[in-house]
Amino acid sequence: MESIISVKQRFGIIGDNPKLNRAIEKSIQVANSDISVLVTGESGVGKENIPKIIHQYSHRKHSKYIAVNCGAIPDGTIDSELFGHEKGAFTGATSNRNGYFEVADGGTIFLDEVGELPLATQVRLLRVLETGEFIKVGSSKVEKTNVRIVAATNINMEEAINKEKFREDLFYRLSTIIINIPPLRHRKEDIPILFRKFASDFAQKYNMPTLRLDEMAQDLLCQQDWKGNIRQLRNIAEQMSILEKERSLNVDILNNYLPDKISKLPATLDEVKKDSSSFSSEREILYKVLFDMKNDLNDLKKLTMELMKGDESTDIKEKNQGLINKLYGESEEPQNSKNLDLQPDIKIDKNPDNSSFDYAETIEEEETLSLHEKEVEMIKQALIRTNGKRKYAAKELGISERTLYRKIKQHNLGDVSDL
Repeated sequence: MESIISVKQRFGIIGDNPKLNRAIEKSIQVANSDISVLVTGESGVGKENIPKIIHQYSHRKHSKYIAVNCGAIPDGTIDSELFGHEKGAFTGATSNRNGYFEVADGGTIFLDEVGELPLATQVRLLRVLETGEFIKVGSSKVEKTNVRIVAATNINMEEAINKEKFREDLFYRLSTIIINIPPLRHRKEDIPILFRKFASDFAQKYNMPTLRLDEMAQDLLCQQDWKGNIRQLRNIAEQMSILEKERSLNVDILNNYLPDKISKLPATLDEVKKDSSSFSSEREILYKVLFDMKNDLNDLKKLTMELMKGDESTDIKEKNQGLINKLYGESEEPQNSKNLDLQPDIKIDKNPDNSSFDYAETIEEEETLSLHEKEVEMIKQALIRTNGKRKYAAKELGISERTLYRKIKQHNLGDVSDL
């Protein structure tokens, strides 16, 4: 059996992920049999390489190999494309036509996106798999074919079966052997290698120097989800190769080509930090902070009202201990708990019937300012604790590295040695 390395070189497959290697190994193992194979994986992972490997290492390699994208053929013509038709079978059928199963007799047919086949066509395909027989559209004559079928899909087949969009019996006939190709986000170690290969290919294609990413840009590249997988990575490499004049690229340049990623604002209150995973954007977190501040202001107003009514300070302290702790810190007590001088800049109107929110505006302004200061301080401390390693600092803060870069630039924090 040929080595996995030589197979990769022959078919231009890049990467050394164990799951990818296992998929290639299984392809070589099943190649010499006529067993049906189902290739699974997300769109853009490179499923089309597996049937090529199976065909080239089988006894059918000297016969035809035909790849059919089932999702790209209209429902009304797919039976004719696959099985052929007789003259006059339908409007526009001006002559006899041989279908793919007849043309590929003795070879291999790759049915890409097989989950998109109409149910009527699925019945015809099941018959081919079970008996090797099919009937052309508009004919009553049974034809025979000897083909190896390799199918691929990016949909959840169990879900499609439950929704009655795919026949269960056909699924079991197609999936005697299942080969899964891992998504790019599960092959992070392969991402820099793939990018270098694409950059080199496009440099040669467009006759220009090869792109280079610095270390931080490579780290950022590996952190992406890559929902479009290898196809998406290749697309970005091509865009950058054409549009960028500089051939050495950093994080700031790379960010311009990456899809927008939902990020989280560094938590400035303990409550927000604990619940940050439930927010979908920085704006929602900010709304949460402001809403909590408004509640605190209302509680503060109630507390001052009680003070003016002359209640015992000890009772007030016990009843409002949570608010007092938030104002002075968990471990800090107010120096004069009897007077409870909560905010020296607040002037309390001693007429309860004519109370106003003038002092509330002062608090909100100062709290907003401290919100900014706390954010800067948290970023500084995280960078100091991680010796300036932004990747680990971002992890500690609970935000993406991309967001941390932007915050450092926004607050002009500079190098960690300056902090």
